[in-house]
Amino acid sequence: MSDTPSNKTATIPTRLRAAREAAGLSQGQVAKLMNMHRPTISEMEAGNRRITADELAKLADLYDTKLSWLLGDAPERAATDDPKLQLAARELSKLKPDDLDRLLKLIAAMKSDDDEKGA
Repeated sequence: MSDTPSNKTATIPTRLRAAREAAGLSQGQVAKLMNMHRPTISEMEAGNRRITADELAKLADLYDTKLSWLLGDAPERAATDDPKLQLAARELSKLKPDDLDRLLKLIAAMKSDDDEKGA
């Protein structure tokens, strides 16, 4: 990716906020979990405070996202024209809500196993 340092500086706060919202957490909840004050999280998301590598790693873990995505080194989202992604979406839309919930739990368990193995 050809992001300049200034582009990355703008990308990180935007992605921090998006990841927090996707995780369903408030700034106050994140602050408590990170042992910080809520305004600190606000300042990070506004791009007004430098973030240490350790803080960024903890936030990525908390938000269950990849550090590379927060840094802007990974694409914003999966390519929607990927045939595998389109097939998966079609098949998922056919599932009953209970079956979809079971499948999502299975995926989470598989991801957890991969994380533990260091994959």
